[in-house]
Amino acid sequence: MSSANLRPSRKEKQTPKNGTAELQNNERKATPGHQYGGNHRDGWLSLLPESWLPYVQLARLSPPAGLFLIYFPHAFGILHAAIMSRSSPAAVSRAAVLMFGGSFFVSNAIHIWNDVIDAPLDAQVERTRNRPIPRGAITPSAAIIFTATQAIGATVFLPFMSVGFLDALLYTLPSVAGWTYYPWAKRHVSAPQFVLGFCLGWGAIMGSLSLGAIPYTISLFDPSRRFVDPSTLCLFGANILWTMIYDTIYAHQDLQDDLKAGIKSLAVVYRDRTKTLLWQLLAVMSALLTACGFLNDMSIMYYLVAVGGATGSLASMITLVELKNSESCWWWFGNGFWYAGCSIAGGLLLEYVVLVTPMPEWIGSLV
Repeated sequence: MSSANLRPSRKEKQTPKNGTAELQNNERKATPGHQYGGNHRDGWLSLLPESWLPYVQLARLSPPAGLFLIYFPHAFGILHAAIMSRSSPAAVSRAAVLMFGGSFFVSNAIHIWNDVIDAPLDAQVERTRNRPIPRGAITPSAAIIFTATQAIGATVFLPFMSVGFLDALLYTLPSVAGWTYYPWAKRHVSAPQFVLGFCLGWGAIMGSLSLGAIPYTISLFDPSRRFVDPSTLCLFGANILWTMIYDTIYAHQDLQDDLKAGIKSLAVVYRDRTKTLLWQLLAVMSALLTACGFLNDMSIMYYLVAVGGATGSLASMITLVELKNSESCWWWFGNGFWYAGCSIAGGLLLEYVVLVTPMPEWIGSLV
């Protein structure tokens, strides 16, 4: 399956050797009832009316991991555009709020849509059979209406984009097409992680656009008007590969169930050879992040924090994760995306702060 359907572990409670202490401290959260999209009602969910719970669970609002998986690429795009255009802090803050609001509704819409299409498959997998639709808490028709309301909510933010409503709408179309098709990708292609990466990575395009930075233009009749910004393309590609890394690890949680149900994924294709693939993906991802910095003449801080931090955290995840242990996969997925995402965002943010903050000449020469 995928990170749009974050997968709780489902079998024996075998604690991985790596990250043992923290895994034991969080063991309760690693059960099917407490993992993403499960049928739990702890914490703030206990304060909600019973009739609201299935809708919150369907939108994956607890925990909000999916929201931040969607928002991170948008944040990368905002900060990258801010560096290129030397945008003011006020403009960057406005874009960040705008993209977070849009990401919230997009996250809700795509998770609900995914569950509508996946309901027959979810009923066959132990860890997903208690989701709202398979367990009968919400009908598919009600879920579709809920999806439509969230999609409408996302479009409300488009008129506030710097490029205007129509252009912003046109730029969203590749992402809309990708998200619409994604649930079927797990039935049709052996690498649905690439489709997911394309959808999530498109956030970098929209983030750039929110500051008025045009990532590409297309002209059918005038080749001279065709344009693709190479550094934005590198950032977009790095996001795709990042998604493929963490979602392939995530997919190993349900490998046996996916084999029985006929669900396709890179975990199904590579199985015991997955780590070799992950190292290759990480190498290319690191190269793309490095190229993004080079094309924008970024300082050493970007390379240390963004490139070094993301590469180091993902290398640790690939090295230490136990792919045959579902709890280990969940733990490294749930923590690893934060480490890598915050590293990339942190490196871009530091680079931006250096550009817009006056500092003594001797300090500037160091960065």
